[in-house]
Amino acid sequence: MSNAARGRIRTRLALMRGRLSDRGANSIEYAGIVILVAGIILAIRGLGLDQAISGAISRAVNSILGG
Repeated sequence: MSNAARGRIRTRLALMRGRLSDRGANSIEYAGIVILVAGIILAIRGLGLDQAISGAISRAVNSILGG
């Protein structure tokens, strides 16, 4: 069997095992997370919750630090 034939067989086996089928999924998943986070931030700002969240965080930090 030639080296080319062995390479094709290895590639097909890797595809069947799923090793090559997930190629590029990381960048797609990363883009999805970035879009999701941007949507959450826009929703928080659009609903006017940014000041409420900021105030709650400040109060929590002050209560922990005793200030």
